Amino acid sequence: MRILVVEDEVKTGDYIAQGLTEAGFMVELVRNGLDGHHLAMTETFDLIILDVMLPDVNGWRIVQSLREAERQTPVMFLSARDDVDDRVKGLELGADDYLIKPFAFSELLARMRTLLRRSAVQPILDQLRIADLVLDLPRRRAQRAGKKINLSHKEFSLLELLARHRGEVLPRSLIASQVWDMNFDSDTNVIDVAIRRLRAKIDDDFAPKLIHTVRGMGYTLDVED
Repeated sequence: MRILVVEDEVKTGDYIAQGLTEAGFMVELVRNGLDGHHLAMTETFDLIILDVMLPDVNGWRIVQSLREAERQTPVMFLSARDDVDDRVKGLELGADDYLIKPFAFSELLARMRTLLRRSAVQPILDQLRIADLVLDLPRRRAQRAGKKINLSHKEFSLLELLARHRGEVLPRSLIASQVWDMNFDSDTNVIDVAIRRLRAKIDDDFAPKLIHTVRGMGYTLDVED
């Protein structure tokens, strides 16, 4: 597992990095908030250990930026400030834990493992893959066989819905409510037209075909046996 440590105190940072490396983690150690913010926003980590009082960009602002960007990487704050108000502020901004300095490494490790187990229960998906179809969920982009597929907002939402329910037959009424947030009359062909347009982009030039019609029931996305 990959851990980002953002700590400006040299001894503390080295102590954490060495201990975690010996415990089998891959550790990226940075000593200022600007570098920590950049890595947290642009790279993938299983957990971020973040000092609150950094000399440039403080930990409050970093975790706030992460949550505003909808990046849900677990964050553990480290701080010598043990006021209840500070701990509450950190948790309300989106941190998952708050450890007071000085601390025993065994406690840090135990808290980390608890956070990692908790995040592993409900993983945040960045991609959905079915055969050679890849959906990049944060960027709302699709490609098939390495070729970019240009989709409208609704087309991507429709494809994502089908992909998240791979192998399930989704009735037109469910698709209408989930993608268009409304109920269509049963005789409308809006869903059929949308599926036809999506199929032209996703399936017409590729094999195997992924979008299938189940007559009288709805649509499904899967690789047929």
